[in-house]
Amino acid sequence: MNDRKIRVLVAKPGLDGHDRGAKVIARALRDAGMEVIYTGLRQTPEMIAAAALQEDVDAVGVSILSGAHNTLCPRIVQLLREKGMDDCLVLVGGIVPKEDIVRLKEQGVAEIFLPGTSTEDIVKFLHENVRPRE
Repeated sequence: MNDRKIRVLVAKPGLDGHDRGAKVIARALRDAGMEVIYTGLRQTPEMIAAAALQEDVDAVGVSILSGAHNTLCPRIVQLLREKGMDDCLVLVGGIVPKEDIVRLKEQGVAEIFLPGTSTEDIVKFLHENVRPRE
């Protein structure tokens, strides 16, 4: 039996200055028994990928409101894969137009959570999709 907690990095890339949603998600994941690392505001994709590798996370939750999701999110996925983090899920939450969702998923984003998604749905998604590790 693997008792290792799911580890999630919650990140705010780009110039977004609003992190209330990211903090709500971080708290909900923590309350669900996960280990959560919050990077703070204005992170670059390179900073996010480096932190994910250093913290050995199972998932990166990207909170984005700026409209730069089509640039920043695929770059984060690419950098994680270059670092050998092929099993690390990338989740996106925030303002993402419905017409961008399919393309982001094709580029490696595991799931996109739009405003109004319950924290229970995010917790459930992680429990169902994170592969157990030793």
